[in-house]
Amino acid sequence: MDVAMLVGLVAGALTTIAFLPQLLHTWRTKSAKDISLGMFLTFCTGVLLWLIYGFMIQSLPVILANGVTLVLAGVILVLKLKYG
Repeated sequence: MDVAMLVGLVAGALTTIAFLPQLLHTWRTKSAKDISLGMFLTFCTGVLLWLIYGFMIQSLPVILANGVTLVLAGVILVLKLKYG
């Protein structure tokens, strides 16, 4: 594994893990009133496009980071729609 791949994997892991506290907080409190629906819709769309781009350029760090981020942000989006 080269340095660029390692940096990409670590960066992707850190930015993806950043969504866990918000997801857990929203899940536990059953409240998403302070989460912006517009922001999360825009964000999820952007992450989906990054995921597609990752497949197009065959970049494992881009695919992994954005695939997991899309799942986490998607769950937050669903919770926003349910509890928001």
